[in-house]
Amino acid sequence: MTRKQLIERIASRLTTLYGEKEALSIARLVAEKRFGISRMETALDPKAPVKGTGEEIKQIVAELASGRPVQYVLGKADFCDMRFEVGEGALIPRPETEELTEWILRESRPYEELLDIGTGSGCIAVTLSLRMPRSRVTAIDISQQALTWAIRNNFAHDTDVRFIQADILDPELDLGRFDVIVSNPPYIPTAERSKMQINVTRYEPEEALFVPDDDPLLYYRAIGNFALRSLKPNGRLYFEINETLANETVALLRKMGFSDVQLRQDINEKPRMLRCRR
Repeated sequence: MTRKQLIERIASRLTTLYGEKEALSIARLVAEKRFGISRMETALDPKAPVKGTGEEIKQIVAELASGRPVQYVLGKADFCDMRFEVGEGALIPRPETEELTEWILRESRPYEELLDIGTGSGCIAVTLSLRMPRSRVTAIDISQQALTWAIRNNFAHDTDVRFIQADILDPELDLGRFDVIVSNPPYIPTAERSKMQINVTRYEPEEALFVPDDDPLLYYRAIGNFALRSLKPNGRLYFEINETLANETVALLRKMGFSDVQLRQDINEKPRMLRCRR
């Protein structure tokens, strides 16, 4: 099979699921990450043979066609110019979360105590630890499966994050005092599940995605209460948020007593993150 044939085969099987543009993007990602073929190499020599077995290619195409996320198929996801191991049980890192992490880094001092709530793959916590080596980073998640991925990434990047299995909905949870708390909590109302692609709903962990329809700000309220008793004076709380509930989230945090609430748009000009102070 040639480079061009590989990309065309993958893209053609995925067009129904994702549309032509995204299907082609996924095909090029597989060519690059699994077979070491860059987009430029494909353009310069499309007829060059692919260094992979027919059975391997068939298996990859079948997994992708079933809706399994390309990051799970590859076992890797890029985040803040680093590579993270991912698989079932860990939410796949998104570009919006990269923007949130960069915001924290721009506002942080060299020596700080930071906490990542709902760490998933550990992408936020590990990045903060790597980029702020003189700070101490703690990360929690309710899922032992997610923590397994996070710990693997901690070792892979030679960082020193402290991981704890804990439930942020526990009103008595006490983890110490922090300068910064960050979270990308569940925020998608269950009713929206039917509108989402199967690569998300069938494979990514439900507990990291969905909240009850009648209480979509459940985790923001719980984390806010936790932050009020766990942040140091003038400590900062960062959230990734549901763009459709941006104003409601801001209002909630102000009502809880947080100050300097700043809403920020992502690269697509959608309100997807905020920061406030205790």
